[in-house]
Amino acid sequence: MVQMPGLVLPSYYLYYQSPVKIVTTPDGGARVWRVSIDTGGWHEKNDIFSEIVFAVGGDIFRRTPEEFVQEVERFRAHYLEGNGPIFALYETIQAVRDVAKAEDRHLTSKERALIHGIRQRTFVMFEEQLRAAGDPGADPDIARAK
Repeated sequence: MVQMPGLVLPSYYLYYQSPVKIVTTPDGGARVWRVSIDTGGWHEKNDIFSEIVFAVGGDIFRRTPEEFVQEVERFRAHYLEGNGPIFALYETIQAVRDVAKAEDRHLTSKERALIHGIRQRTFVMFEEQLRAAGDPGADPDIARAK
């Protein structure tokens, strides 16, 4: 796959409600990684490169790195189940959301900030676990970059 002029990589997207990132390869090309609904890890999906870059589909949205981290963690928390500290933090987020819903109100700015911060942390934790397990798409540094 050849990198297109004007396409700045890495770039981040929400592709049909699934987080996708496009990163450079050592030879100057591009690689597309889509988060797995089954594992939360990364699957190489280069066949959707053109559809994303040319926005052929109607449900493709570009995201900043910060927005991407939030989308990935929202996706993982929704589709995955498990035990351990990451899943405990996902449950904490859900508990905060449940309280606001039970009280028939929007999240407060403090609650939104808490959820945002937890998602940043769980992203790093999840990505570090994926990297340790050999997932070539794992990149905890996305959440650390400002």
